[in-house]
Amino acid sequence: MARVRYGARTEQEIAAARAASTRLPDIWSTGVVAVWETDPDVVAAVLPPPLKPAPRPLVRAAISKVDLPGYPLGAGSVAVAATHDDQDGWYPLVMPMTHERALTGGREVFGEPKKLGEVTVERDGPVVRAALARHGIAFVEVRGAVDGPLPLPAEPVGKVDFYFKFLPAVDGSGLDTDPVLVHCVRREKVRTLERITGDVVLRESMYDPVADLTVRRLVEITIGEKTTDQRGRVVERVSAQALLPYIHQRYDDPQQVLDAPPPRGGGR
Repeated sequence: MARVRYGARTEQEIAAARAASTRLPDIWSTGVVAVWETDPDVVAAVLPPPLKPAPRPLVRAAISKVDLPGYPLGAGSVAVAATHDDQDGWYPLVMPMTHERALTGGREVFGEPKKLGEVTVERDGPVVRAALARHGIAFVEVRGAVDGPLPLPAEPVGKVDFYFKFLPAVDGSGLDTDPVLVHCVRREKVRTLERITGDVVLRESMYDPVADLTVRRLVEITIGEKTTDQRGRVVERVSAQALLPYIHQRYDDPQQVLDAPPPRGGGR
């Protein structure tokens, strides 16, 4: 009988796939990162418990393009500075990706708030423009000019992102089980880094309302070539009821999570 492709994989095939995933070479991306201060009350309002605002109300927009052979990828995020116990980190609100492969892995494994979107990173001499867009709206745009190199970190830099991993309940009543809080630890190596003088434009979008994170003071804009590896770990379970008021952050239509669908018969 011919191989049934939906059939079970052998233990050897599973082991080979797992081993291949641990032997990935460094994948370098070119990215623009903008950091600004916003209103402290806004940062506090978007953080689900047990996350708390960091001492400084910072927002970070990261916009990158990865020239994978035959598979160019655009990736971005908008995150606010947060803390969990004694750990400082970032809580991403939206992470646009240009391909489903990057989207599904991050959402299902780590609980990342990834969505399909458009990512632009353009450089013409010193002039740089980077943007994140969905539903035809470039809700974040960073633009400016390179005005000089910055010193490179001597060692890989460690960074932490906070994610909530959960599944909506099948009956529309909330969540199936209590979610888990994930610490995703990244080690970032940098081979080029330059300062940009420019500005950040936030545009109104009902789907990605980052315009609420008003730019009160621009801290920095940089462009650089970086490679990153990441490891996640579950640090605790959190209350489903406490997280429920925030899960609309993950969806364009939160009604699909909160409303139980009527019974149906027939095909799918």
